[in-house]
Amino acid sequence: MGKTFFSLISRELRIAFRCQSDVYNPVWFFILVITLFPLGLGPSPVLLAQIAPGIIWVAALLAALVSLERLFRDDYLDGSLEQMLLMPVSLHFVVFSKIVAHWLLAGFPLLIISPLLAVLLALDWETYKTVLLTLLLGTPTLYFLGAIGVALTVGLRKGGVLLSLLVLPLFIPVLIFATSAIDMAANGYPIKGQLAMLGAMLLGSATLSPFAAAAALRVSLQ
Repeated sequence: MGKTFFSLISRELRIAFRCQSDVYNPVWFFILVITLFPLGLGPSPVLLAQIAPGIIWVAALLAALVSLERLFRDDYLDGSLEQMLLMPVSLHFVVFSKIVAHWLLAGFPLLIISPLLAVLLALDWETYKTVLLTLLLGTPTLYFLGAIGVALTVGLRKGGVLLSLLVLPLFIPVLIFATSAIDMAANGYPIKGQLAMLGAMLLGSATLSPFAAAAALRVSLQ
């Protein structure tokens, strides 16, 4: 099982790096959104620190939407998705592997560039650590939840708008708890409750969403 898991992830990484624009676009979009706010609102550290939670997580949410559509798109177009139904491992295991690989390509780079956020948004060290923790717990949840919407719309020609309508309500709890944790950390309050909720949502989505997405893929392929 472990060997199959890493084989599937390495396959996704090789395919993604053949078309590197799909990998870089969410990251550039995230950086662009974060950069525009200090330029538009001015360099006031107090103002930037106050609005930082909302800026960071709205940008992360939109970056996830930008990259989600290609999660199953290429496999659907070239027929690989139908072949995955015939693999000796279960489809939900394949879906789980693809989501993890997609997060490594589109979500994990956001953590790498997060020090840039601390500079642009005038964050102190404690607030920055909270930003890092919320991104680590929250961004995988976005991709696990988003995979369900992608699986439902993969067979539609213009499913991008419908995908947004399906997954945005699922993203709202992550947005609320992540921004609340950053805001409370900035004001010196404990954040264990918010981090616990983000962790619970990650575990729940990682456990259940591959089954839901696999069922939706079977419906889309019929």
